[in-house]
Amino acid sequence: MCRNIRQLHNFEPAATTDEVRAAALQYVRKVSGSTRPSAANQAAFDEAVAEVAHATQHLLDHLTTSAPPKDREVEAAKAKARAQARYGAA
Repeated sequence: MCRNIRQLHNFEPAATTDEVRAAALQYVRKVSGSTRPSAANQAAFDEAVAEVAHATQHLLDHLTTSAPPKDREVEAAKAKARAQARYGAA
């Protein structure tokens, strides 16, 4: 799966529409093998992004968990620390 697609479930505040759409766009780009579709494929590309975003939002709306919500800043700091450990100082 794309490394750019991040977990969207169980965050406080919940994932925004823009975050869901961005994940859908990354997914469609990966599956299609194209970051910018040709004019002939643009409508199909846009429709796929909309459908994946809709399905993703539906999934997020219906998932349940007993775990406490995650904090975005804390998770970002953890990811930065993992990257630092993996790649060293920039």
